[in-house]
Amino acid sequence: MEESEPYEDLINPLPTVPFGGSPPPLHQYKGFWFRKQTIQGLLATHDHFVPLPTDVLLCSFQKTGTTWLKSLLFSIINRHLKDSLLSINPHFLIPSLELTMYTDGKPQSPLFIEKTSSSCRILSTHLPYQLLPPSVKDSDCKIVYITRNPKDFIVSFWHFMVSNKHHHPVSLEEAVDGICTGVLPGGPYFNHVLGYWKERLEGPSKRVFFLTYEDLKRNTAGHVRRLGEFLGCPFGVDDENEVDEIVRICSFDTMRNVEVNKDEKLLGAMGKSISLVPFSLKSLFRKGEVGDHENYLSQEMIECIDKVAKEKLSGSGLNLG
Repeated sequence: MEESEPYEDLINPLPTVPFGGSPPPLHQYKGFWFRKQTIQGLLATHDHFVPLPTDVLLCSFQKTGTTWLKSLLFSIINRHLKDSLLSINPHFLIPSLELTMYTDGKPQSPLFIEKTSSSCRILSTHLPYQLLPPSVKDSDCKIVYITRNPKDFIVSFWHFMVSNKHHHPVSLEEAVDGICTGVLPGGPYFNHVLGYWKERLEGPSKRVFFLTYEDLKRNTAGHVRRLGEFLGCPFGVDDENEVDEIVRICSFDTMRNVEVNKDEKLLGAMGKSISLVPFSLKSLFRKGEVGDHENYLSQEMIECIDKVAKEKLSGSGLNLG
């Protein structure tokens, strides 16, 4: 008898929609859209993950600066090991809860290199705050969240989808429609952002460090210092060279030119890689520019996204450009 997949009884009845023109579909779970395997990882995370009070959780929507922030957080917390980033991709140093640690609906053996100089674990997730395990919400672990101008995000997301051959074809028009309707993997995008923004405003003091990709680009050194303070490992007044070195090693130009990050081979899951969804390391480093959407989006697309952003973010005090 064929063994049933984990959480099959919970997932199969969920509403589904196609995305990208062909299977697998997206499943709606508690207001958000995910691939089936992501929901399996989400549910397993709820059932099994027990955070430590010293944990740092890097939270983000995909393609909003996750790889860059992983390299920065690793370097800030493990300063004398920052050169590891010149030979190891940051996704191998900081695992994802639902995509690495609890893939296939059950806990996995670590698929990443355990390389740390502190008792602080750094973990990542693309889950919205609304769907984080209660164990996380009730813990003292710190959360660092990064988001991005939605127009730049959707262009980066679209390029990532088409650059990795495993993905089903997604046109730019379909991607823009996805962010405007909320129907895209992990979406709705604005609900995801607002979940962490609300927790930053209303949650326990100093629990959430919320930043935008644009602000991080504008003043990387200043945010490295602020993150050090937030994480309990501050930089002293005489540590300017240390901060500058972290900024240099973690910069887009440095990371893109590291040999390991030029790898075009698709990395799979389940003991072979760092994610449920195969992708090449090279696809993580395209441009990293602010305002790149102007090179791709039509005026009609821009107006659509701006209209939805204005409606969704109204009254929140948050402006994403």
